[in-house]
Amino acid sequence: MTSQERTVAVLGAGTMGSGIATVTVRAGYRTLIHDLDDARVARGVDTVRGFLAKSAKLGKLTEEQAAEASARVEGTTELKDLAGAGVVIEAIFEDLAAKRDLFGRLDDIVGKDTLFHTNTSTLSVTGIAAGSALPERVVGTHYCNPAPLMKLVEVADGRHTASWAHEATIEFLASVGKTTVVTKDRPGFIVNRFLIPWENSCIQALENGLGTKESIDAAVTGALGHPMGPFKLLDVVGLDIHQQVATRLYEQLRDPKFFPPPMVDRMVAAGDLGRKTGRGFYTYDDNRLFGS
Repeated sequence: MTSQERTVAVLGAGTMGSGIATVTVRAGYRTLIHDLDDARVARGVDTVRGFLAKSAKLGKLTEEQAAEASARVEGTTELKDLAGAGVVIEAIFEDLAAKRDLFGRLDDIVGKDTLFHTNTSTLSVTGIAAGSALPERVVGTHYCNPAPLMKLVEVADGRHTASWAHEATIEFLASVGKTTVVTKDRPGFIVNRFLIPWENSCIQALENGLGTKESIDAAVTGALGHPMGPFKLLDVVGLDIHQQVATRLYEQLRDPKFFPPPMVDRMVAAGDLGRKTGRGFYTYDDNRLFGS
């Protein structure tokens, strides 16, 4: 592969961005994390390197593999530094105008055959692609959270996505060890159409005293076979992110089961967002997003 084909740019250094960057560096890609300021970029790079170090400690990587992967991640606040990327993965906050603007600005920076991936799960891939002069290269790639631990990525083409871009996307995702499912460009795709109402029902069950957070998590992992209970998962995702995603889906679908329960609003107002703030449904001494 050329250096361009081996370079990935990740836009956004938050939970999803740093998680996706962890996936790509672990798979051997040089990865550039871009965000608006140095502090955010530094946190994103530190999250990636922290996850790799912990993987080595747990024996999932050798010390040498972890060190090599850590050396492949870099950070920048300058879009021009992304010029050599063969794949750009957008993982910023769910704002259509902001996503469109980023892709439009990148049109004159990266090559014409660079793939543009958007990690949205609530906004239209077609609408985001309209920000680029080459909408045929834009593909929706929704990584399940936490990205370093979950194998599944949903792939959704926009109205003008070209077959070459779709096929190249499937190949890229296979190269980073992901399993793909193809879905339509519809609000929530497959996963969040099911997940958000289910998480809301778990929160309502807690509010109504059906069980404790511990007992509900234990029931879900022990009986349903989920790798993580709903409240542990919500703490990893972030209560603010759940609130945003649920609200956007409700606005588009007008189905009450997508509307976040009152407990979510109270937790967000209190700053109890989950692992990233050290407290959500549970409390954490280690607030790294992918800690134990």
